[in-house]
Amino acid sequence: MPIVLVDPLDETVRPKATAAPRLATLAGKTIALLDISKPGGSVFLDRLEALLKDRYAVGTIVRLSKPTFTRPAPDEVLDRLFAANPEAAIEALAD
Repeated sequence: MPIVLVDPLDETVRPKATAAPRLATLAGKTIALLDISKPGGSVFLDRLEALLKDRYAVGTIVRLSKPTFTRPAPDEVLDRLFAANPEAAIEALAD
């Protein structure tokens, strides 16, 4: 039987897109932090939240969590994220 090698890369062709513009400052801004619920994610976000407030004078931090890292964020979580109207969002991975 022949050996078949499988490429683990996603070969889906996607349209070209440009990145969102950078914020001129984080001072006074609302930043959403999304914890995907992997072990250690909340520890990382706790430290990131402190740094954003202390070093960059971020106005408001909105913390959200997915119920599990194995699935996309449910609509309820995304609705809460969009309702907070953040100027930026950071998704935390850990392990």
